Amino acid sequence: MRVLSFLFCLCAIWIAQPAMTQDKSWLQIEAQPNLNTAMDRARAYAALFPDVEGYRLRSGWYGIALGPTTPQAAAARLLDLRRQNLIPVDSYLADGASYAERFWPLGLDATTDFNDPATTEPAAEAMPAVESIQTESILPDLGDLFAQTPLITESEQTLGEAKADEAALTANERELLQEALKWFGFYNGKLDGSFGKGSRAAFAAWQAANGFEQSGILSTRQRNKLTSDYASDKAEFGFATVTEAESGISITLPLNLIQFDHYEPPFVHYAEKNGSGLKVLLISEPGGKAALKGLYDILQTLEIMPATGERALLEDSFTIRGRNDKIETLAYAAAVGGNIKGYIVSWNLADADRMTRILAAVQSSFRSLGDQALDPGMVPLSEAVKRGLLAGLDVSQPKFARSGFFVNPKGLILTALQSVENCRKISIERTSEAKVTYADPSLGIALLTPKTPMAPKAIAGFATTGRKGSKVALSGYSYGDKLPAPVITPGVLEDNTGLNGEPNITQLGISALTGDIGGPVLDSSGAVLGMLMPMDTTTGKQLPDGVAFAISAPALTALLAAQGIKPAQGGTMPMTPDAFAANARDMTVLISCWE
Repeated sequence: MRVLSFLFCLCAIWIAQPAMTQDKSWLQIEAQPNLNTAMDRARAYAALFPDVEGYRLRSGWYGIALGPTTPQAAAARLLDLRRQNLIPVDSYLADGASYAERFWPLGLDATTDFNDPATTEPAAEAMPAVESIQTESILPDLGDLFAQTPLITESEQTLGEAKADEAALTANERELLQEALKWFGFYNGKLDGSFGKGSRAAFAAWQAANGFEQSGILSTRQRNKLTSDYASDKAEFGFATVTEAESGISITLPLNLIQFDHYEPPFVHYAEKNGSGLKVLLISEPGGKAALKGLYDILQTLEIMPATGERALLEDSFTIRGRNDKIETLAYAAAVGGNIKGYIVSWNLADADRMTRILAAVQSSFRSLGDQALDPGMVPLSEAVKRGLLAGLDVSQPKFARSGFFVNPKGLILTALQSVENCRKISIERTSEAKVTYADPSLGIALLTPKTPMAPKAIAGFATTGRKGSKVALSGYSYGDKLPAPVITPGVLEDNTGLNGEPNITQLGISALTGDIGGPVLDSSGAVLGMLMPMDTTTGKQLPDGVAFAISAPALTALLAAQGIKPAQGGTMPMTPDAFAANARDMTVLISCWE
């Protein structure tokens, strides 16, 4: 009688089926092959969690789960409990479709309200302690007793059975698996639900990364793990498709990590949220290929874009990737239908792992919508440089800026050696890099070669000598990079030698600033009489204001000739003021020294 009574109680408990609805999810945390062990494990978990449920699975095993709750809440909880190591790493989200009769909690039916503490305590005397009953001898085959169609589980599923289960998947379920594989970086093919060589290789790679045998065919448990991990990630990042009407951009963004901040053409700013360290800027402005090139140049001057990294400028698009010891930044933009559209994503270097998944979602979802673009309300970007267009973004600053000038059609530049000493990087005209190809410490002269070939609008033509007392002009970036063009400063040629009669130096009466160092000194014909030198501070003597010195034209041409560079000869006829200014502006170069 005791055996029959116990069997009757078991049947009564198992008859209570879970309510299977699409808005409920469980966290499947464990499965055991027999009821006795499953009851022990359910009791242990119940000491930690108030909502432990146990169900016989249709495979004949016994599953232990937490819930039910909404799918969103279940995904978030799965992530949280995994982080705390409170549940097994292979726990996954379940919709209850494989759950048959409930065996835990004892004495509760399917209508139990887990929010009511009065109903969550198991009935202590509901039935004899399971430990004292040899269930295997009483119920030799529970699967036969309930005659359910088995759902094959991880531990007992053969490749053939896994293949058969896979064949029963719907098209949407198959595409979801490919989508999850792509999310984790294992698959880059089409989401077509067709499991060809690419999908099989991706399955095998995922299996290897997760410690499974590399068969290329996922078992039921593996499919559940893959898709639940994918759901957990999406729940953590809060991905949503953002349709930005003002900028004409559609893109998927992780809105749990960033939030809309403000518009500032050509950018839509998304600031970090909850200390995520992630920043996103959408790029949108009218323009074509010329404006695209201007944007490419300017973005590399921003503090948000580290100087080291890959750069690729194509005819109608560009990609910039910068990285330092703190952050990494990716920028992309393309000229599309008369507009420039793109994005900048910047993140902390420590978040590289999760950013692989985030970038995949951002890059694959980016779309330009119609012909709408942010109205810059100002001159085109390629001419704007920094006149408020980049407000709200910190522009990285060089250690200092000086001047130089082109000396041949290939873009070689003469400047003062002091301007380029101890620089981690040397840039010319704000964006192009250059390197020192020759230096003369005795004269204090350096010759720079651009890393990317340049075509100067004007090059220096050298004078042979100047007449004492004649008017001269200095062309230089007196205020560094604060102005978009060099400043022309008038002066007088005081002498063709230095104070002590040095033959390679000319003395000037001119009010030069530090930024002018390395700039050309020109006569009225626009010919170069010399190059402005830095003041000698080693003697401790302070010269009167308005006194400056330059390396003479003969010394400069001799140096160039020694390096195999034929210097051009300057003119003899005075230039008009406009022509003089244009010639000086086109030959003078801004040189920046970066730490």
